[in-house]
Amino acid sequence: MATFNKFNSFVEALAEKVHNLQSDTLKVVLTNSAPSASNTVLADITQISGTNGYTTGGTQATLGSSQQTGGTYKLVLNDVTFTASGGSLGTFRYAVLYNDTATNDELIGWWDYGTAVTITNGNSFTVDFDASNGVLTIA
Repeated sequence: MATFNKFNSFVEALAEKVHNLQSDTLKVVLTNSAPSASNTVLADITQISGTNGYTTGGTQATLGSSQQTGGTYKLVLNDVTFTASGGSLGTFRYAVLYNDTATNDELIGWWDYGTAVTITNGNSFTVDFDASNGVLTIA
């Protein structure tokens, strides 16, 4: 499973009420360009082409749960699946989570799959969020 990497600006944006992780629309975009921890908004990310089953702006990641227990907050998202249709989708290596509700589409974090991925026509790729440990925890 790929490891979550947070964008540095996420911490400040969270403290300044840019994100409401329980109710905002969070989305996943795909890119083949390595994100940098210093990126702040979706416009900083070069997405793959919006064709063959991929929509520019990504796919919504629906909320599994958002809760605090013993002073630790955990965000759990349901998996996001991309399916190639009408041709191959990709090539990409990174999945990026951002807040589509926030005014500037602020970035949250990304996953590096370690190698380029191409989804051939009729096949799917699932961004497999960790249902046990959550996408992220804040303590």
